[in-house]
Amino acid sequence: MGNSKAKKLSKKVWLFRGIMILIPFLFFAILEIGLRLAGYGQQIPLFMQNPSAPEYLLPTPDVVKRYFAKGAESPNVTIETNFFKKIKPEDGIRIIVQGGSTAAGFPYGFGASIAGMLDYRLKQTFPERPVEVINTALSAVNSYTLLDFADEIIEQQPDAVLIYAGHNEYLGILGVGSAYTAANSHGATLLYLKLKNSRIFQLMQSIYSSFSSINTTSNSKQNDNARTVMAKVAKHKNIPHDSALFKQGLNQFEQNMSLLLGKYNKAGIPVFISTIASNLADQKPFSSALLSEEEEQLVATVQTDPSSFELKQREQLEQLSISNKSADGFYALGQVWLKTQEYDKAKSAFVQARQHDLLRFRAPIEINQIIETLAQENKVYLVDAEADLSKVAEHHIIGKSLMIEHLHPTIKGYFEISNSFYQALKSTKVFGAFPHPISKFNAQQELPVFDAEVVWGNAKIAGLMADYPFTKQPQQPDYPELKSWSDKLGFAAYKKQVSWLDIANQSLQYANKIQDQLTIIKAVKLLSDAMPDNESYAYQAGVTLISQQRPKEAIRYLTRAIDIQPNNTNSRLALAHAYTQQSDYSTALIWLDSVLKIEPNNTVALSVSKQIKALSVQ
Repeated sequence: MGNSKAKKLSKKVWLFRGIMILIPFLFFAILEIGLRLAGYGQQIPLFMQNPSAPEYLLPTPDVVKRYFAKGAESPNVTIETNFFKKIKPEDGIRIIVQGGSTAAGFPYGFGASIAGMLDYRLKQTFPERPVEVINTALSAVNSYTLLDFADEIIEQQPDAVLIYAGHNEYLGILGVGSAYTAANSHGATLLYLKLKNSRIFQLMQSIYSSFSSINTTSNSKQNDNARTVMAKVAKHKNIPHDSALFKQGLNQFEQNMSLLLGKYNKAGIPVFISTIASNLADQKPFSSALLSEEEEQLVATVQTDPSSFELKQREQLEQLSISNKSADGFYALGQVWLKTQEYDKAKSAFVQARQHDLLRFRAPIEINQIIETLAQENKVYLVDAEADLSKVAEHHIIGKSLMIEHLHPTIKGYFEISNSFYQALKSTKVFGAFPHPISKFNAQQELPVFDAEVVWGNAKIAGLMADYPFTKQPQQPDYPELKSWSDKLGFAAYKKQVSWLDIANQSLQYANKIQDQLTIIKAVKLLSDAMPDNESYAYQAGVTLISQQRPKEAIRYLTRAIDIQPNNTNSRLALAHAYTQQSDYSTALIWLDSVLKIEPNNTVALSVSKQIKALSVQ
């Protein structure tokens, strides 16, 4: 009996202990549910429904806010979005691009981005298949954001993921040297990414944020808001090569990218990951170790007259730069070798200048080494954009012809990067053989960027370079001179007085006026692709392509117009015309018959049907 009572008592004790353990979990579960029911907090998805056309999704423009407490200041960066079908089209090609500002096309926008240039070119390559190249890249993000987006990207069933990233591991959002960091360790930051959607966590974050900003005056906030993202993001301005923080950035990138590629590999999604490039020849280091007096004199001599620099002085400067790990010394040495036409030595010196630049807005060479290793280990496709850019660079050293400032490409540079991805997609045949490959020359003749967008982008760069780290104190930007109507239009867009749609429409009007056929074709296609639920734009694109003897491309837009307005007989007649241009008379007759079912007395359909039937008999 005593033994039985003891057993019962023991069970009660363990039951009581179990209840005591469960109580805090139950409390937090009830609190979490209560906060959600009360509408507290936020959960910002990567993709959202298009309000005006529910059958389309788009990347959420301000998704970066998911990393900041509600109401807290976040960087003014957004995704350059484009629409894609909520339900993936049959036989469609869906590609999603990940990365930072270069992948996003900064400062020129979506048309210059990897996604924009590839979307435009692949639609010509695969005229009979739905093509969607979706941009999820945005400025100031790094491998943490790429990893955080992965599960939502997998849900969209992409046929391939393209990655161009690595410059923001130190000073990007959640970077090891960033002012926008969540934790001081890799594990803690990954835990933060897991917890960030919890309403309890957001409540605690909001409370902490309110206390931490209590001493910040509204005046200082206003002044800070006027600064660029680059001016605000750098917390650790000096990260020496091989320092603990330097190695932490490399480890962060390697571990996050391994996890990311593992997710895509498990999902069976092909990945194309690219090496990254930056300005070597024409970007002086942002921050350098202090020069010795002797080194300062040598650098000053280089800046005065590099051609008079004797061999003994070069060797002396090289030894001092190696000894002092001086970025400025290596950069000066590179200028000397460039002047004496010893280009391999110049490139090596410029690479070392970047390696020892203490302010790490440009990725060190180790990032590309990690990318190359990850590509081999994870069975993903390596795209060597850096090598391709070097091939077309002056003296094979990437400089101002391909880079605007430290790492954002010129339009030419952006095209070369997109071409690297295009050629990789073509050679690997992940979508099958390219039925109508677009040559590099032809693709360059019809870039999806308007002249006004270039001015808009150049104005953004002027604003960027008028602040830290390009200047010690904020200055008045040196904006581009406005000569033509498109210059003024682009600058108006920079001032937020007009939109991209205004640029596209006005560019189309002017192109029609002067009969600039390439711009007309570009404008009508881009307008329809930007507004895929607009029947008028789709029809206009279709008939324009027919008039330019490009019927295969016209079919995409005319089919889109019919999907939007099924009873529009003009679109059906135009589609019949497109098939007739290709001598596909049977399909043309099907579309003409569809017109007659809607309008039995349509004179155009009746007349053309007779003509086509006569041709078919012949």
